[in-house]
Amino acid sequence: MLRPVRLVACALLAAATLGLSACATAPLVRTDYDPTADFAQYRTWGFYQPVAMEQAGYSSWISERVREDVRHEMEARGYRYAAEGADLLVNFQGVIEDKTAVWQMPRSDVEWFYSYRHRSYVAVPVWYDETQVRQYRQGTLTVDLVDGKRNRMVWTGSANAPLTPGGKPEQRLAGIDRTVAGIFAKYPHRAGN
Repeated sequence: MLRPVRLVACALLAAATLGLSACATAPLVRTDYDPTADFAQYRTWGFYQPVAMEQAGYSSWISERVREDVRHEMEARGYRYAAEGADLLVNFQGVIEDKTAVWQMPRSDVEWFYSYRHRSYVAVPVWYDETQVRQYRQGTLTVDLVDGKRNRMVWTGSANAPLTPGGKPEQRLAGIDRTVAGIFAKYPHRAGN
């Protein structure tokens, strides 16, 4: 009976992960690639089976939106979709992590001491570091391109940013669109180039 609860938890995790739209700052995008890969040979693309975000056995509105955005980005780069035998397979995954940020803030203050010599109070400046701690959640969306013949990842891009609670569904959808576009903005290749 644990399985349905786990499936719901995975769906909520995916929904929150792609809530990057509610971020106050733009997501940080990082990419990496296989230097031995020949990107000029790739002309078609499809989805890896099963897509990591849908390993629970079902799709969600979030995974469907990511699929639409990936389709748009791949076709804009000249790749043709092929359901079977594609040159490149696209996989994507969302993860949420609880994070803690700790930093020091320099502070100054004035301490008052009684001086028996001067028979009055004397102000003495004091400098110190105040420790600040903040708990937050960070969402990461990763998109992998896999060589279909060798079943080997040839390019990966990830976007991560702190998540903020709330936000309208339209804002979350727009955030998903921006996040996927931000990841693919760092993909330098085109079909057959």
